[in-house]
Amino acid sequence: MNQDSPAMNPIELLSFGLAGQAYAVDIMAVREIRGWVEPTALPGTPDYVCGVINLRGTVLPILNLATRLGLEAHQVSDRSVVIVLTVASRTFGITVDAVSDILTVDPAAIQPPPDGVQEHSKGFVSALCLLDDQMIRLLSPDTLITQDGALAA
Repeated sequence: MNQDSPAMNPIELLSFGLAGQAYAVDIMAVREIRGWVEPTALPGTPDYVCGVINLRGTVLPILNLATRLGLEAHQVSDRSVVIVLTVASRTFGITVDAVSDILTVDPAAIQPPPDGVQEHSKGFVSALCLLDDQMIRLLSPDTLITQDGALAA
């Protein structure tokens, strides 16, 4: 058995809670985790864009993840957390309720969403991870930005 085979190597995920549900992203997309900072709103942006913040001299768009995913109206608060992601050389933040853990997952525990569900979820959830009787939704961070690869902010 080849230990270097990518299919055999465990996958590291950052898990977090949002609207009472468990989500995760590939740890390789995570740049940092920050406490909530009130962003500066920009006119004409979609409802899921909270605004922008100054991240060490860089203007960083912040997305309300619950709104972007089409979940029930979710209020961001001082207790919210921002996960800064870098995808395709674009950096942006997503708001979550709390960061849970860094998970090391066997690829066999990851399954694609059922047929017929993926097209309705706009591809936001790329897979499901069954871990200790809990179903964790794996997000595809690149789907959180618009089709042309640009952020709305």
